[in-house]
Amino acid sequence: MFVLTKVKHELRIAPQKLSLPLLDAITSEIQNLFFDKVLKDMGLCITLYDVRAVEGGFVFPGDGAPRFTVDFQLVMFRPFIGEVLTGKLKKCDKTGLYISLQFFEDIHIPEHLLQQPSVFDEEEKLWIWNFNGNDMFMDLDEEVRFRVVQVKYPTIPIEQDKGAKPFAPMEITGDINADGLGLVSWW
Repeated sequence: MFVLTKVKHELRIAPQKLSLPLLDAITSEIQNLFFDKVLKDMGLCITLYDVRAVEGGFVFPGDGAPRFTVDFQLVMFRPFIGEVLTGKLKKCDKTGLYISLQFFEDIHIPEHLLQQPSVFDEEEKLWIWNFNGNDMFMDLDEEVRFRVVQVKYPTIPIEQDKGAKPFAPMEITGDINADGLGLVSWW
């Protein structure tokens, strides 16, 4: 779920940050550029693990800010296919379930990957799994254990329709159609 990723990046340190120790100024700039952002095919940046090397410090004419080439490692949230995670059920609709991990919310479990047979109750706006003649309701804010089946990094749209849902730079598709998966309270 969490992995270390090596990054080499040229950082521009603003002149007002030059009063800080160099490592503090570099850490602050890395936080501004990477923290809580999704990097394509790398995942969601959680925090800085360490700074491995700093080179440079060149000031380009007319700029006034030094540029450093920095090697560092970031802790990234990037679940692997087949990994089992636990989150909270945030929303249900006819297309399936929407799960939140508190720090990441773009997780969808489509209807064909729910426990079978499951039906959507229009009145309650909840999915119901019929297990041996018993109706097992999938209530909101309940803990859900799911398996990751796909992690996508969609292309950033040039334009978005006015009523479209906000763009998600990383989307996870999950599956609860197996023993031990689904609402934690079931098991």
